[in-house]
Amino acid sequence: MDNSVLVLLLLDFALITALPRVFFKRTGTFNLRWWSTALPVGLTPLLVLLRTVLDLPPLLDESVLSVTGPIAAVLFAGSIGLIALTLGTHRVPIALWHQTNDDPVHIVTWGAYARIRHPFYTAFLLAFTGVVLAYPHWLTLVPLVYMAAMLTRLAVREEQKLSASEFGAEYQEYMTRTGRFVPSLSRSAARQEATS
Repeated sequence: MDNSVLVLLLLDFALITALPRVFFKRTGTFNLRWWSTALPVGLTPLLVLLRTVLDLPPLLDESVLSVTGPIAAVLFAGSIGLIALTLGTHRVPIALWHQTNDDPVHIVTWGAYARIRHPFYTAFLLAFTGVVLAYPHWLTLVPLVYMAAMLTRLAVREEQKLSASEFGAEYQEYMTRTGRFVPSLSRSAARQEATS
């Protein structure tokens, strides 16, 4: 695999790993549920290096990797860009995942949130998908599946909490025109775009 893809992978995961220290509120704790979600972010680059050092055969034919590698690079760059856009969208830091003290004080529906409800999670999923495309092996596939399940569970929990908050009606309307991790293609989203 091209070294530039590996560099992008490492930059992307370094940025994701740094987020709790450089962006999120300092009022949270790194509890067990937080670690269970965050651990694959730190382990995945190590698994890629292990797969590379041990020269484990990829799940796909080598000829396919010449196509999947550049796609992975685009996904890593997209993940980094989406994280930057999401950071720029927020006026104040938000709570870490899995916190009990993360009651909403407002809803963000602009910037990175204009089309998707969980842009940080989308960026993380882009990164993990990129890893599988660049280094297809069960060592990289397992973290992708695990993170997809964890982030979906976390997103559902957050959506339920926001829907039950004082911003519930506004948030439920927002949910009708946005997708959880990818932009919504529903008619209400198209109507919203037409009136904008």
